Amino acid sequence: MQISVSDEKKASSSDARHSSIFPKGRMVLFVLVTVLFFLWGMSNNLTDILVQQFKKSFELSPLAAQLVQTANFLGYFCMAIPAALIMRRWGYKSGMILGLILFGSGMLMFWPAARGGLYVPFLFALFVAGCGASTLETAANPFMAQYGTEETAARRLNFAQSFNPPGTILGAVVGARFIFSGVELKPPQVVAMKRAGTYSTYLHGELLRVVPTYLILGSIVLLFAVVLSRMRFPLMTSEHEGSEGEHGNFRALLKYPHLWLAVVANFCNVGAQVATWSSLIPYMKQFTGVSERVAATYLTGTLVALALGRFLGTHLMKYVSASRLLGTYAIINIALLAFAVFRPGIHGAYAIVLSSFFLSIMFPTIFALGVSGLGPNTKLAGSFLVMAVAGGAVFPPLLGLIAKETGSVAKGYIVPLLGYMIVALYAFVVRRMIARDAEMNAVPSSIRFAKRESAEKTIAISGRRIEASGARDRRVE
Repeated sequence: MQISVSDEKKASSSDARHSSIFPKGRMVLFVLVTVLFFLWGMSNNLTDILVQQFKKSFELSPLAAQLVQTANFLGYFCMAIPAALIMRRWGYKSGMILGLILFGSGMLMFWPAARGGLYVPFLFALFVAGCGASTLETAANPFMAQYGTEETAARRLNFAQSFNPPGTILGAVVGARFIFSGVELKPPQVVAMKRAGTYSTYLHGELLRVVPTYLILGSIVLLFAVVLSRMRFPLMTSEHEGSEGEHGNFRALLKYPHLWLAVVANFCNVGAQVATWSSLIPYMKQFTGVSERVAATYLTGTLVALALGRFLGTHLMKYVSASRLLGTYAIINIALLAFAVFRPGIHGAYAIVLSSFFLSIMFPTIFALGVSGLGPNTKLAGSFLVMAVAGGAVFPPLLGLIAKETGSVAKGYIVPLLGYMIVALYAFVVRRMIARDAEMNAVPSSIRFAKRESAEKTIAISGRRIEASGARDRRVE
């Protein structure tokens, strides 16, 4: 059964600052969908832990280890459009449940992968989990943006995304505590263990440490799918979901250049974000000499900064336009990463951690601006913005390749720095593009109706005049 949300009318721009970001009378579903942001947040930063753990367990190069991120985010790329098509046919609820099933199943696949002891099955499990996360994001982000007034869409999505960092913090803490063993062998110890024939056993033991965490998290995700399946979802009338109205089409999206610029910006944003985080531990091990567990606490610090940035950003958007705040934050991140590149060391690590505060609002803000004014095309547009998350599959290997060729992880940070430059350019042109696209494409139905009614009246009046003229002519004759 579905409930209409058509009573949630647009607030005037002067009242937007005071509009509530929460849907009135529908807080239970709002809370449950917000939990989804927390759940996939846990997975996101566990993959950062896996990069280092698999590098050790399988004795991988920096480039090969970053294939963890590639496998995960390739799932985002492959599944986003199929997920949008499924939701266009059956609604947001079906997309969220399908996403949870794929997400949880991919995590449970870690057990047979560990039994085999090979790298490729783990990559496939991460790909399946990535497909699930892609489906969840394709559903949850546009749903949350539309679940209230349009004026508060960016704030509401930033608020929901604010619960993603606590999930990532918990994922980093759990990963550091239960996946990292704290045993880091020196080269002479490795040689001695190889001679004794115990080194392969040690590596397999390190590999098995990833399994319990993923089994527990996968089980929780599947249980949540059951809970969400019992909920009643609203009918988003702006998309005519569940009716005979228009469901949107891909060709119509070509009329909105601001969407495609958002896709490029999101590709660079997510790529920069993932590369920044996944290389923090290798950066610190190379330039500060700290242990894996100590470096993992800095990774946790990036997530605390991210959470604080999102909550503060949500508040600041009441007073500063979303695009202007986005551009300002992107410029600050360019400066911070430039410092990390040219001054590697503990202070460079501090700069990387601090950059998470300023990247905090980027994904939800780019997403909300990208789907602005798209009406029945929102689901399909959202799928392209989620596909852009594939930047997370491209940027980390590029960073790893530069680190391998130059021998410096710090120089590899030029890759995310360039990504933030693209985000800054996007932020400073997007408002004009949205206004232009709205002027060219978004003609309200009431106006169209009035125009059609006026045209019909004109035709009728003209017809009567012609008839009257003909009658006068006949009388004259």
